[in-house]
Amino acid sequence: MKAAGAQARQSFDFSRSAVSRYLQLAGLFRRRIASGQWAIGQQIPTVEELVAECGVARATIRQALDLIEAEGLIERHRAKGTFVIARPQQQIWCEVATDWSGLLMSRDGAVIKVMSDKRGIQPSHIPHPIGEPAPSYRHLRRLHSRDDAPFLVTELFVDERLSGRITDEALVTKTALRLLADIPGLQIKDARQTLTIGTADMEIAERLQLPLNAPVACVHRSVADQTGCLVFIGEGIYRGDVVRIDMKLR
Repeated sequence: MKAAGAQARQSFDFSRSAVSRYLQLAGLFRRRIASGQWAIGQQIPTVEELVAECGVARATIRQALDLIEAEGLIERHRAKGTFVIARPQQQIWCEVATDWSGLLMSRDGAVIKVMSDKRGIQPSHIPHPIGEPAPSYRHLRRLHSRDDAPFLVTELFVDERLSGRITDEALVTKTALRLLADIPGLQIKDARQTLTIGTADMEIAERLQLPLNAPVACVHRSVADQTGCLVFIGEGIYRGDVVRIDMKLR
């Protein structure tokens, strides 16, 4: 059974995003399958119908269909048409906690790799003015993966006076805030977290194996100790297709 045929031509404004048109269309088609608008077993509109609806070239439609076919979502049959054969797999498994205890928890199956480790550094930006900067920081960049698929790039600044109490093993097994929480004698006075939505630049796209300008979630965290010293500043950039944020409303 064919899905709803050619729809009235819509005014898609692809210029509002730097993402290639075929990638934007692949995302649109993927959402239609995920929502059931294009149901499993149904025939999707023809290339000509999609050209008329979206106002793009045939080659652009074919590129978008090539992508979702490679993902196993559709199947093409000569002289018969293109049919939906599967829904996109649920990718939203990486939770960004909004409470302190949740931020200390490791993710099942996650592997952490230290990409760089420098000392005597000062951060160029302080996202939350909740304390006085430390004299110098240990600057770490880490890559988090699961099943060989990277999902998070982090940049950490830890008060260098504390960094000697962090073991090499901890650097590749613990979340950023768990590193702090496990330092004996350290008392946390204040901690802040800010989340924004952005797009992947060239470096982040390469690290997270994403298309350029794909959506990402950027999390900035700051921690001050009992003396009012800013002992930690961190930034985490998550793949937008795996992250979920749960917040309890009061």
